[in-house]
Amino acid sequence: MTFRIASYNLHKCVGTDGQRDPERILAVINALSADVVALQEVDRRMGNRPAALPASLIDRETDFRIADLPRTGPESLGWHGQAVLLRKGGRIDAADGFLLPGLEPRGALRLVIEPKGLPPVTLIAAHLGLRRMDRRLQWEEIAARMRDAQAPALAIGDFNEWSRQKGFEALTPFDLHIPGPSYPSRAPIGRLDRLVTGPGLKVERMGVFDSPLARRASDHLPIWADIEVTKPRLITT
Repeated sequence: MTFRIASYNLHKCVGTDGQRDPERILAVINALSADVVALQEVDRRMGNRPAALPASLIDRETDFRIADLPRTGPESLGWHGQAVLLRKGGRIDAADGFLLPGLEPRGALRLVIEPKGLPPVTLIAAHLGLRRMDRRLQWEEIAARMRDAQAPALAIGDFNEWSRQKGFEALTPFDLHIPGPSYPSRAPIGRLDRLVTGPGLKVERMGVFDSPLARRASDHLPIWADIEVTKPRLITT
């Protein structure tokens, strides 16, 4: 009843050496041994926001498939720069994107997934804003969707929060988990990448994936968590 979820801000596949190299990003993703991976900054920032991480490369180099979700533009991989990878053999029962309030254009992804051999889980993947006043509003939106979920819910992503406590007031009664410093990747001190779990889910283990390649591939290190599904369905339908 356990699956591994990860989150990784790709920095548009531009590493700390200034080189854009999607292949080494995928090498890091493969090394995570995850069942589900939430990605941020998968598209370039300007123009039509074309994909920085090619879908064809994901198909060729990994055992993941890309969740069928809204795209920011016709050449984009993600919705507001975000995408979700699910290891082949798992199922996606539902998926959509929604806008988040705030000064900057931000959005989040919501999926009902079934990692291979496990019951449904509601996943919200998010890359939150730079201002705490915006993040508080964004958490109110995310928390409401987690409370309404029919399957046990979790949120994961780059939350852009340096504080261990401030800004998360809307998350009662959910549990906030901080795997460790993940930013900047060369000398990580910021715990910006985190996850939140609701009733029915338990974090068994978690951590930050740190390797020489990961420190070059992006300005963030990926985080991961092994999640146990303790109560398969919260609301019957």
